[in-house]
Amino acid sequence: MSKTMNLKNASILVVDDDPDVLTAVRLLLKTEVKEVVTEKNPENLRHHLSKEMFDLILLDMNFNSSINTGNEGIFWLKEIRRAKPDMSVIMITAYGDIDLAIRSLKEGAADFVVKPWHNEKLISTIKDILKQKGTKGGRTSSIASGNVTRNELLGESEIMLDIFHKIEKIAPTDANILILGENGTGKDLIAKAIHQHSMRKDKSYVKVDVGALTETLFESELFGHKKGAFTDAREDRAGRFEMANGGTLFLDEIGNIPLHLQAKLLTALQNRTITRLGSNESIPVDLRLICATNLPLAELANENRFRKDLIYRINTVEIIVPPLRRRENDIMLLAKHFGKIYSNKYMKPEPEFDEKAAEKLMNHSFPGNVRELQYIIERAVIMADSNRLEAKDLIFSPIESGSGTVNESGETTLSEVEKNTILKVIEKHSGNITKAAKELGLTRTALYRRLNKYDI
Repeated sequence: MSKTMNLKNASILVVDDDPDVLTAVRLLLKTEVKEVVTEKNPENLRHHLSKEMFDLILLDMNFNSSINTGNEGIFWLKEIRRAKPDMSVIMITAYGDIDLAIRSLKEGAADFVVKPWHNEKLISTIKDILKQKGTKGGRTSSIASGNVTRNELLGESEIMLDIFHKIEKIAPTDANILILGENGTGKDLIAKAIHQHSMRKDKSYVKVDVGALTETLFESELFGHKKGAFTDAREDRAGRFEMANGGTLFLDEIGNIPLHLQAKLLTALQNRTITRLGSNESIPVDLRLICATNLPLAELANENRFRKDLIYRINTVEIIVPPLRRRENDIMLLAKHFGKIYSNKYMKPEPEFDEKAAEKLMNHSFPGNVRELQYIIERAVIMADSNRLEAKDLIFSPIESGSGTVNESGETTLSEVEKNTILKVIEKHSGNITKAAKELGLTRTALYRRLNKYDI
């Protein structure tokens, strides 16, 4: 599709078994686009896709069809994606099917609209999708460019723009969110951005590091207690669930909760009520739940470690936050951002990065992710002799590698660790660079840069 393509050049297929909807969309779009094709029967989708070229499809979520799955829209979305992987699909849904519509985003839908829609909103959504298709690098995002930038939720890489787009779509809903990612990737910033763009943004945002709670404090912290419930309970106290009532509750490191305590959490989420320790009174709570963990989803699926019914309860939508090594386009963006923050904090000129400094950052694997980069830049701003940062000003800590050492001059030997790791992985995959890059969590380009760096 041409980069200059706009709505006037578009060919759109609308699939819905309601003739009134088809008529309404056709009348709305007939003066806006080049062609509108309507179809009542989704069984004819394959025929349309084989005969004509469409730029976008509007697809209903529910049909009176022979599929009889209860979520026909998802079925036909998958069929479209199978036949035309690059096809943009906007799902049409009723308000009661919001959870199903959110699932459609996970299955590859570009967006969804809720019936009855506002005509201006539908046209705007279509324009945005066509703009994304027609522009290399895809998307712009109010998340990336708007008010959450003050929380360092920044990114220009395609993988982060995908996350920003998902946040924009799911934030206004009340869907429970599970955020997955390594330590230091910014899962807490994602959670805060979801809250800030939700219908609950003016209500409480309560964060709990459940991984840091001892078993004896777990119930008291989450559900509260009555005076005298235990030795140190000198007064009535509300728990975090009550504090978050009407707003958002963010449970960080949820993968560390022991199995027997998971049952208590599940009961509270299912019933939407809590009972303070030392009391028999049930207290209703209305909150939006966001959870995060550094455990892979596969480990959470291990029922010896985590209850499957709890996973389903907390995971209407999951957001996987990529490690920094997969966000090459964001490294210098973030480095300059942190440079500005710390130059202001320590009343120094805003730093510049010379070519060698930038190259050193781009070649680093950042096992500590964005948090590690932040500390590297803070130290450089404090210790550098001028505002022009050189490679020698950027010191990588051996703490993050777990196996790095320090030589007699005080310089780290993480480069040797990285070089040996790369050699082992390439040897493991018999020289297959694509497979080696995938295991290392790098792009092929990044791996080739490291091969050149170490003369491998």
